Amino acid sequence: MLDGLLITLRISALTIVFSFFLGTLLGVMRYSGHWLFARIAAVYIESFRASPLILLILLFRFTMPMKPVDSGTLAMTLFTAAIVGEIVRGGLNSVDKGQWEAARSQGFTWWQTMQHIVLPQALRKMIPPLTGQFITVVKDTSYVWVTGVQELTGKGVIILGKHGSTVQFFAIFGTIGLIYYVLCLTINRIGLWQERRMSWLTH
Repeated sequence: MLDGLLITLRISALTIVFSFFLGTLLGVMRYSGHWLFARIAAVYIESFRASPLILLILLFRFTMPMKPVDSGTLAMTLFTAAIVGEIVRGGLNSVDKGQWEAARSQGFTWWQTMQHIVLPQALRKMIPPLTGQFITVVKDTSYVWVTGVQELTGKGVIILGKHGSTVQFFAIFGTIGLIYYVLCLTINRIGLWQERRMSWLTH
C-alpha cells in the first residue's frame, strides 16, 4: 500500500503546483479585460469546467503518448487549473478598485499594480477556496485508477482481491480512508497557517 500512497502523493503534489501557476495565469488573463486574453481564458475555463474529470483522464490516457500516471497527472492539472482560474478571478474582483487608482496616481503600470499590490491582497482572500480545491485534488486522484494506475485506492482494491473477508474489507478501506483523512487534514492545516501568515504580513 506504501507504493500506492507514494503515487497518490506524486500526482497530488504535481497537480497542485502546476495547476496553481496555470490557474493564476488564466485568472489574471480573464480579469485583465483584454479582449483576446480574456476570451482565450474564458474558453479554456468553461471548456474544462464543463468536462467530467474522469472523462478527461480516459481521453488523455488513450490519446497521449505518455505513461498512465503522467497522462492522469496532466488531465488533473488542466482540469484543476480551470477551477483555480475562477478562484483567482474571484479574488482579484474582491480587491477594492481604489487600489488601482491609488497605484496609477503613483505611476505604477498595470502589471506593476497587479504584481505588487492587487495580487498579494487577493491571494490572502483566495487561500480558503484554494485549500478546499487542493483537498479535492487529493481525493480525486482515485479516479486515475480507471487507467490502471495503482494509486492508493487501486492498491487497496488489489489487496482486497487477495483477502476478501468482511473484517479485512473494513480494515483495508478503513486504513485507506484514514490515510486520505490525514492527507486532507494536513493540507487544511497548511492553508490555515498560510492564511494567518498572510493576514499578519498585510496588516
